[in-house]
Amino acid sequence: MAAPKREKLLEKAQQLFATEGFKGVSVDRLLEQAGVAKMTLYKAFPTKEALMMETLRRRDVALRERLQTALASHRSGLRAIVSAYFDALESWSRRPEFNGCYFVSALSEFGENEPAAQLAREHKVQMLAMLAAACREAGAEKPEELAADLRLIVEGASVSKQTLGAPDAFARAKRIALSQLRDGEGADL
Repeated sequence: MAAPKREKLLEKAQQLFATEGFKGVSVDRLLEQAGVAKMTLYKAFPTKEALMMETLRRRDVALRERLQTALASHRSGLRAIVSAYFDALESWSRRPEFNGCYFVSALSEFGENEPAAQLAREHKVQMLAMLAAACREAGAEKPEELAADLRLIVEGASVSKQTLGAPDAFARAKRIALSQLRDGEGADL
């Protein structure tokens, strides 16, 4: 498949899967929305599942790169790191196709041992590890524990934005997270 058609198919697949779910989007609907023929799809991806897996990999890379960039640009203290993390996620959630966490959707739609669920779980593990490393570098006393707490707050913000349409979910989550930091940790904010 020509690169532009493949990219258009992947972009449209990500949008549809994000808003309608992985199993809720038929191949015919996807092809219609992307403007490509069935033969074109199957030249690039032998199955719909292969296409879904590629969208999960791409989303993983894009989100982790976005967060790594945000964290790397705010190495001046723990409060700055936490603020940058929540700000980056809030910005990510403002995309028109945001409908909760793409990876939580995969986990809820696929069986525990299916490749899509395994990839989604690995994404969550990597996100937690990245945040723990940033907390450690910023001098948190218990970086793994803090990262786990922050991820729990993030997941709640994502669900609140999805289920309640709360536009301020990530801003509220950021405020809660910052209020939980111990005195003296990252006092630069």
